[in-house]
Amino acid sequence: MNSVYDQLLVREHLSRATPSASLTALDEVALREQVKQLLTEHNAVLIAHYYTSPVIQALAEETGGFIGDSLEMARFGARHSAQTLVVAGVRFMGETAKILSPEKRVLMPTLEATCSLDIGCDADEFSQFCDEHPDHTVVVYANTSAAVKARADWVVTSSIALQVVSYLHEQGKKILWAPDKHLGDYICRQTGAKMLLWDGACIVHEEFKAKGILDLKKIHPTAAVLVHPESPANVVDVADVTGSTSQLLKAAGELPNDTLIVATDRGIFYKMQQENPNKLFLEAPTAGQGATCRSCAHCPWMAMNSLERMARSLREGSDEIQVTPELIQKALVPLQKMLDFPKQ
Repeated sequence: MNSVYDQLLVREHLSRATPSASLTALDEVALREQVKQLLTEHNAVLIAHYYTSPVIQALAEETGGFIGDSLEMARFGARHSAQTLVVAGVRFMGETAKILSPEKRVLMPTLEATCSLDIGCDADEFSQFCDEHPDHTVVVYANTSAAVKARADWVVTSSIALQVVSYLHEQGKKILWAPDKHLGDYICRQTGAKMLLWDGACIVHEEFKAKGILDLKKIHPTAAVLVHPESPANVVDVADVTGSTSQLLKAAGELPNDTLIVATDRGIFYKMQQENPNKLFLEAPTAGQGATCRSCAHCPWMAMNSLERMARSLREGSDEIQVTPELIQKALVPLQKMLDFPKQ
């Protein structure tokens, strides 16, 4: 095991909380080679989200795949010549990839990997909410099911939400927003738009604590604070930079600070550290005084993505994303508006 990748696998294994993990580091090296072979055999490409494990992100890089946010992942899949897309992330990301590439097979390591924002925005309940406010333009965050997207007028990611809402607000549109209430509140405060907000939240970002960040700043007074806008308002208020995963990655490289406190899923540290090897990255605290962990900033559903499940999905063709042609056609309309927005 002489490669940097093999060393990463060993470190990842040794850092696990449970020493009785079923796979050894050597097992993972073998699985990585198996997945590489299966990707080639099935004309497949691996597309991973920033929040997946470093092992999976590194494998995506090594095999000519991609690491990015949900929209960038779907765009990459649509451009790539591979006929099978392996999406390592959560289910709505696989659905978005399928909507933009309906002719391709989209596999996931597990379809059980979902998102609290998706779960908390039931399509039927949301449709009823929209029906109660027919004079509102419906804007939904990408972290939603294909069915919810199909009910929307616009789909946005956190990197473009401010621009789209500003555009609609300037036109005098009444806006209904779903599902993340914290991101919605941030957009309202930044744009001046008054939006009807669905009551949803990310179980990771909602747990960041402003006091914990300020206490950590006392220990690292020169540190800059990077915050994802899915976090509560009092956490956003202590940020030096607030933005999407891609925007936070960019800021990590541009800021002069040698130490950065990061309030988003710790999976992003793989790319941040890779691009800025001389900087120190600290997880923003999620726990209050007396808690058993200082920071639990990792999505449990993202953690369900594994080499073992990925290999099985490729071997068996299991965990394939299915979206009906009718739903694809409807959901593509608000997605395409977002894709075309910078051209307007």
